[in-house]
Parts: sequence; structure tokens; C-alpha cells
Amino acid sequence: MTKKIKLLLIAMLLLLIVGISALLSGKNKHASISITTVAPSIATITNSVTATGTVEPIEKVEVGTQVSGVINQIYVDFNSYVKKGQVLAELDRSTLNARLLQSRAGLSSAKNELDWQTQNYNRTKSLYEKEMVSDVDYELAVYQLNNAKSQVERLTSEVEQAEVDLSYATIYSPIDGVVLERTIEAGQTVAASFNTPTLFTIARDLTQMQVEADVDEADIGQIEHGQKVHFKVDAYPGRTFEGVITQIRLIPTVTSNVVTYKVIIDAPNPDLKLKPGLTATITIITAEASNILVIPTSATNINHHQIMTLSHQNYIITDKQPPGKKLKDLADNEKKIWIVTGNSISERIIQTGITDRVNIEVKDGLEKHDSIILSIDTESGIKENENLNSPFVPTPPGGRR
Repeated sequence: MTKKIKLLLIAMLLLLIVGISALLSGKNKHASISITTVAPSIATITNSVTATGTVEPIEKVEVGTQVSGVINQIYVDFNSYVKKGQVLAELDRSTLNARLLQSRAGLSSAKNELDWQTQNYNRTKSLYEKEMVSDVDYELAVYQLNNAKSQVERLTSEVEQAEVDLSYATIYSPIDGVVLERTIEAGQTVAASFNTPTLFTIARDLTQMQVEADVDEADIGQIEHGQKVHFKVDAYPGRTFEGVITQIRLIPTVTSNVVTYKVIIDAPNPDLKLKPGLTATITIITAEASNILVIPTSATNINHHQIMTLSHQNYIITDKQPPGKKLKDLADNEKKIWIVTGNSISERIIQTGITDRVNIEVKDGLEKHDSIILSIDTESGIKENENLNSPFVPTPPGGRR
């Protein structure tokens, strides 16, 4: 019986030794941690906003007619170059001429009536002054004379209007330009009763175009007058056109609950490649800096907890509790990074500028030879205290927590 007890005690002792050895082995093994560093570089950062728009002439005039009638002659066609004052089309004049003759005849009759009433007034006035006619007769003569004058004035106005309407029968170009659209044919009747019908659309100068872009409300705050613009059109996929912002319109456009603002871009078109109506894909340069000191943006995302894991890899953290400003106390143009010098790691507050989300400008607080922590990677392996979670290893009180 004593021999069995001895064997049992020896077995328990061996099991205890194996467990302690495994525990000590687990404590001495840490996850393998590697760091990636990067040095500052000289580069160019460009910030931009993208949008879509339509190519349009800077000045476009719709030519119509103020009188109704039948189109008698058309002298220009699509894409015709016209000069200011050039005849574009003519309406049939027969109806307008008849109206003018009728107005003139009415005016002539009114003038005859005015002459007679003037003579009648003069006779009545002379007799009235000699007290040979009553007050009623004199007042009647004055009344008839005034009516005759009013009739002459009214019919004179009608004659002038008929003459103007007759002049409208000839359609002239109001500007020098190119005919973009013609909406009429010879023999067609146009009616100008309620509004002026459009007969032609003329663009002043196709060598100077503009792009009307719709910019999202989230980006409009970055847009300013004079900013450079690059844009492409599907008609010339291999070519990039340039322009400048000349106007930011304040009236919003709401489409399916999406708010956009119209931005006008001046686009020179000396070779006439850009045509009215082309859809443009636009890139607006909102900020640009050349030959500046930059670092990757991800270098500013390393936190203090990640840095402290490097203390297990023989790195010396010069400030385990970083003094000075905390992250929440940093200004908008300040960022915290970590510098590696040999096996020493220290924090650094830098002054930053513009960013394109990949790189960020460093204005102050960094030298070209500094080695900056870009990332901290934990490789797979036996982690610290990994064996403590094994159900087969004795656990000290509270160890499961």
C-alpha cells in the first residue's frame, strides 16, 4: 500500500513539473512585433473636387418674332455664320400691309373731321364772344373739337404700330455668331398671340465656351472664383481641357433630395473641338502645393497603446506617459507622430498643411532624416499568457479573469 502511494505521489509531482514548465514557457514567449518606418519626402499635393457639367456657349440668343404670319423666305440654315443686322427670314407682308393701309385711311378721315371741328369751334367762339350763341352751343363746339383731336392721336398711334409690325416681318440677327438651331420651315405659320415663338438660336462666339457644372452641397464650400479646372468630354477621351471658375451661382437646385449649385467655368475653345451640349467630367483644383515636405497620412494614426507594445521588443519608450499636449488638445493643424532613433522611440508634435488623404504636408517639427513609424504589425505566434487559458493547466485564483 505504501508503494502505491509513493508511485501516485511521484506521478502527481511529475505532472506538476510539466505544468509549471509549460506555464513558464508560455510567459517567456511573446507575439513577434515588427514596425515599418518611413522618411519624409518632397512631393506635390493636390486637392480636388469632381463634378459633371455641360458645355455651353457663353452668349446664346433666341431670335423670335413679335407678329404672327406665314414664313415666306428663310436665308440661313444650321451652322450658318451670320453678322449683326443680317436678314435671317421674312414673313408674308400682305396682311400687315393691308392693316397699315386701313390705319392710314382711318387717320386721314380723322384729320378731316378735326379740320371741320376746328373751323366750327372758331365760328362758335367768335359768336359766343359777341353773345350771339348760348353757353351750351359753345361748350358743344369745344367738346367736339377735343374728341376730334383724340381720334387723330389714337389713329396716328395705330398707324405707327402697323408700321412697326410691318418692320417685324423681316427677321434680323441681333449679334454676330453661328446659327445653332432653326425651328421653322418656309410656308410655316407662326403665332405670336401669347408669347414670342423662337425661330433661331444663335451663339455669339464658339471659340469661347463655358461649362455649367453641378457641384454637390458637401463640396461647394471648397469652391472659389479663379480656381483652375481640368475636364474631359467623351468625344475626345484622350484629351484634357482646362478652364477657370468665373461664377458660383447662389440659387440651389434640388433633385431627388440632392442639393447642388451651378458653377460656371470659362473654357477657351480656339480649335472648336468643344461643341454645345457635350457632357464634361470636371476636376476642380481646390488646393495645390509643390515641392513640400510630406509624410504618409497613416503615420499620424499610430496611438500610444500600439507604441507601448514595442516595449516587449527591446525598444525604449522615452515617454511612457507622453507629456505636453494630449491628442484631444491638439490644434486642427497639429498631429502626433512617433520617431525611431536606434532602439529609442519618442513622440513628436508636427505642424501640418494640406492633405490629399494619402500624404500630408509637414510645415514644422520634422527633419528630412527623421525615421517615422508608419505601421506596427503583430505577426502570428504564441502570445503572452496564451497557456494560461488552457483548461489543462492549473489556473491561479482570479486567473480566468
